[in-house]
Amino acid sequence: MDDFPVFMKPHANRIAASSQATAGVESFVFDRADRSQMAFWTCREAALSTPYVHDFDEYMIVVQGCYTVIIDDKRIPV
Repeated sequence: MDDFPVFMKPHANRIAASSQATAGVESFVFDRADRSQMAFWTCREAALSTPYVHDFDEYMIVVQGCYTVIIDDKRIPV
């Protein structure tokens, strides 16, 4: 898979680049009635994210390529 399907990328759901922790990432968010969210990110080149913290659980699936998460200074390849 080289890209998400068009129906998953409506303009109304695009996350502004200024709200991203990683430069050059294209992302879309979907909010549910129960206040949960699902987001899709596409990163086409190596990048470094600025550190950030959520007050909720976050689950991640890498569809293609690789990603390294750092939690409490521990590097975790995904």
